[in-house]
Amino acid sequence: MNLEKFERYPLTFGPTPIEKLSRLSEFLGGDVDIYAKREDCNCGLAFGGNKIRKLEYIVPDAIASGADTLVTIGGVQSNHTRLVAATAAKIGMKCRLVQESWVPFQDAVYDRVGNILMSRVMGAEVELVNDGFDIGIRESWKNALADVEAKGGKPYPIPAGASEHKYGGLGYVQFAEEVRQQEQEMGIKFDYVVVCTVTGSTMAGMVVGFAADGRARNVIGIDASATPQQNHAQVLRIAQNTADLVELSTPITEEDIVIIDDYAYPEYGVPSEETNEAIRIAARTEGMMTDPVYEGKSMQGLIDLTRKGFFPKGSKVLYAHLGGVPAINAYSYIYRNG
Repeated sequence: MNLEKFERYPLTFGPTPIEKLSRLSEFLGGDVDIYAKREDCNCGLAFGGNKIRKLEYIVPDAIASGADTLVTIGGVQSNHTRLVAATAAKIGMKCRLVQESWVPFQDAVYDRVGNILMSRVMGAEVELVNDGFDIGIRESWKNALADVEAKGGKPYPIPAGASEHKYGGLGYVQFAEEVRQQEQEMGIKFDYVVVCTVTGSTMAGMVVGFAADGRARNVIGIDASATPQQNHAQVLRIAQNTADLVELSTPITEEDIVIIDDYAYPEYGVPSEETNEAIRIAARTEGMMTDPVYEGKSMQGLIDLTRKGFFPKGSKVLYAHLGGVPAINAYSYIYRNG
């Protein structure tokens, strides 16, 4: 596997910490040791998160292209759009964001707090578009690219979640390399990695990265898209494309993609009671905040799978905390009493 041949623009502080979640492990019966890899603490750019690791491999291409404007898309409370805005500010480019109505959530301040607020403060041009959720390539994004060009700008296209970008999976191949290094230092080996998946490239990169030591199927995806068929297909395709890029010696097959679809209900971006309960459990046992769109749902999955005995007794489970907590501000009415 060859990751070294790809240029990487440093945006993170370095390897993200792994911490043992002793109180959560104990709360869930103590049969499984749960750890968290804190991707939410990975940089100084607008609260950070998993998209920064992806953008480190995308920025060199953007700079080489001669672009002056990063153009991307997401929902109104997209973590990805926030971090593209932050990255644009950091590298001295302009930023155009398309924010679609992906979440049928009616909180009065939904489009004025959290992620979108930070994007505006960082100087991004924000366009609200009243279209529904889809993890694929969007018409409104293509229109924004054309508009930047028509106005004399040089746009650089970054699809939703950076997932459909040719280099979108590389950051999480590198994540697996980093975990292996940390395992050596800690003198342990993780039996499972639990990760949220929506647009797919975070999980896809991990699958490729962990395939290098035979652990592809130990990456357990928790779907939060509520469009499982599309999500499974997209993770597989991105993983296969990424495997080709890094010259992985073994092919990635459908069986290597393990995604559990039981926790995305009622729909993308809308937390269930069980999601809210999982958010409270993580917060009250570890002081670790998760959000209603992504990490709350993967935490719900982690808690439920642990309780069901999915992980054999004595397993060491690594929960990938991908960030995304700023979105919780847009759901403030749900948590007004905690």
